[in-house]
Amino acid sequence: MSRRSLLRALGGTAAFGALAGCGVPAAYVAPGDRAVADESTADKKLTWANWPLYIDTDDKNPNRRPTVDTFEKRTGIRVDYVEEINDNDEFFGKISPALMNHQSTGRDLIVISDWMCARFVRLGWVQKMDRAHQPNVAKYLDPLLRSPAFDKGRLFTVPWQSGITGIAYNRKKLGREIRHVKDLWASDLKGRVTLLSGLDESFALLMQGNGVDITKWTADDFHNVCDEVEREVQRGQIRRFTGNDYTKDLVSGDVLACQAYSGDVIQLQADNPDIRFLVPEEGAELWSDSLMIPNRARHKANAERLIDYYYDPGTAAKLAAWVNYVCPVPAAKEVLAASKDKDTAALADNPLIFPDSGMRKRLAIARDITSTERVEFAKRWNKIVGL
Repeated sequence: MSRRSLLRALGGTAAFGALAGCGVPAAYVAPGDRAVADESTADKKLTWANWPLYIDTDDKNPNRRPTVDTFEKRTGIRVDYVEEINDNDEFFGKISPALMNHQSTGRDLIVISDWMCARFVRLGWVQKMDRAHQPNVAKYLDPLLRSPAFDKGRLFTVPWQSGITGIAYNRKKLGREIRHVKDLWASDLKGRVTLLSGLDESFALLMQGNGVDITKWTADDFHNVCDEVEREVQRGQIRRFTGNDYTKDLVSGDVLACQAYSGDVIQLQADNPDIRFLVPEEGAELWSDSLMIPNRARHKANAERLIDYYYDPGTAAKLAAWVNYVCPVPAAKEVLAASKDKDTAALADNPLIFPDSGMRKRLAIARDITSTERVEFAKRWNKIVGL
């Protein structure tokens, strides 16, 4: 399952609605109950939960992670790096019992998608970071990512990697360019379009196609999108709704255009340069998977130090060269451009890793779906996509 995983069923979202919205108000943790005594000085270690294939590895030994190794050598802090997050909802269910009961999760640092981060922030399940320990974050974090609606000023979260939800298409097989979201509804694409099935992954781009400012969308905007998608389903325009398996249909030619993630398309273009990625003229959604320090983490200062290490432009460049997502540290571009390796240096000019000024003007972070909205919206969306 991909790190940009979809909402598989209404069950998980309904459970959260009951937990966060109406059923269990005690799940909220007040600021004074979130921290325990920090053992960082005496205990030089931390436990970090992340997604699979989301960090640099050694070509000869995939179990080694060079940037982690360097951090350990520089600081003397041992990092227990665990690739245990395969799905946002699944991981939420795994650690939520401890958090709602004011207990430690056993993890000092976690990486989850921003729409899920919003839940944790609202519930008071994560700790405010001390920027005095993070000068690189304060200096180098991309201005586009500094203040999402769910975490103004990025006090509780820091982007690990970012990406764009836009449109991918096969230029050669389609025989023309695509420029707008509504181009997906063109007659020559009938039955050869896919949309993402996950509610949180799909709605923002479709709203942008309707001219909506996704930083402050409304319930009416959401239902207008649902009406539109229902019409396209009924007339056979949409082949199916997908998770990350949309890449198979695009490569085979069964699909000519689809909702897609920028990081996936970079990988596809290595084998097929005819596949293009579009940030439509109306705009596209900029998303992040973000680092958070959960409540009662025992090594908070160590975790803050690790986060800041990855915001050093040199370290950020090494990570960007490996994972190929949108780098949250624009200053890393200069580091890559100076590389003696031509392939590495070329990454500095890839707008899907470092968006150019024109593209940046068309990117926005969507307002998250609130707990009270989620049950109603998920019920309608999941009915449309057949979940």
